[in-house]
Amino acid sequence: MSSALTDLFPLPIVQAPMAGGVSVPQLAAAVCEAGGLGFLAAGYKTADGMYQEIKQLRSLTGRPFGVNVFMPQPEYADPAAVDVYAHQLAGEATWYEAELGDPDSGRDDGFEAKLVVLRDNPVPVVSFHFGVPSREAVDALHRVGTFVLAAATTPDEARAVERAGADAVIAQGIEAGGHQGTHRDVPETDGSGLGLLSLIAQVREAVSIPIVAAGGIMRGGQIAGVLAAGASAAQLGTAFLATHESGANALHKQALTNPLFVRTELTRAFSGRPARGLVNRFLREHGPYAPAAYPEIHHLTSPLRKAAAKAGDAQGMALWAGQGHRMARELPAGQLVEVLAGELAAARASLTGGGVL
Repeated sequence: MSSALTDLFPLPIVQAPMAGGVSVPQLAAAVCEAGGLGFLAAGYKTADGMYQEIKQLRSLTGRPFGVNVFMPQPEYADPAAVDVYAHQLAGEATWYEAELGDPDSGRDDGFEAKLVVLRDNPVPVVSFHFGVPSREAVDALHRVGTFVLAAATTPDEARAVERAGADAVIAQGIEAGGHQGTHRDVPETDGSGLGLLSLIAQVREAVSIPIVAAGGIMRGGQIAGVLAAGASAAQLGTAFLATHESGANALHKQALTNPLFVRTELTRAFSGRPARGLVNRFLREHGPYAPAAYPEIHHLTSPLRKAAAKAGDAQGMALWAGQGHRMARELPAGQLVEVLAGELAAARASLTGGGVL
């Protein structure tokens, strides 16, 4: 990774931006203060809501941090399919005594307004999910001193990130929790994503910009592994989900290591886009029938997910988690960064000393 970017954070540890209230300023600040790169998640927030969190984070740390923005989504959902799914969810609405959300509540996530805020109030790093911004947008962020990253799940997507002028690509393996950052939502390719190590190798041959590796990373030894494979840093989401500062619901944190939730799956049940979460009742019952319709399905199910959380029912919540969720550690975020750094150092020493990881 370019020294200008790595100089921002001394440890090759990036806290993934997790939308939905998880990546709160307190979490990002703790990671930054410990030597990693903390991130705020602007997804599902208004531009002003994002700005207020940036101000709060700046009051908690003077160290560099990042903000993640969702790309606007094209209109391709079949309204009839969304209606059919809404009828299927009628029983859920009755059970949780909640109204289904309006699927037409907006699809650009306030993208342009957020870019204006980020240009007028520059932050050190901005990353993008669900696609690549225009070259003009990237250049505008560069002019105010912001480093730009974007997620990719294939070598072709990584090439698109490089063509847009981004400083680095986030290579997201299929092991990752939450939404896959695919640039186009193609149902025919569901479940066919690349594992992280294979993806890193292919992206390294496809582009010349640095790689941040994401997907299932929970231990310092794994960080050493992706660095050895060609990445410049590792991005961890699920590992930080269970930390004390995380804004995740307590039920979500507990579910990561709860024996009731033994595996994860990619599902469209909650949002209409492929996302990896713990398998619960809602995912099992509705996942097979959820259409490719993001963000329509996200808006539709939002009141149900909130009602399930309020009722203390993890079986109706979107329990996003990566494949390494059973390895989650309930620690303060800063302490977790220190532990990861220690494990990374030990793994590197093992490698240089001729040992085995």
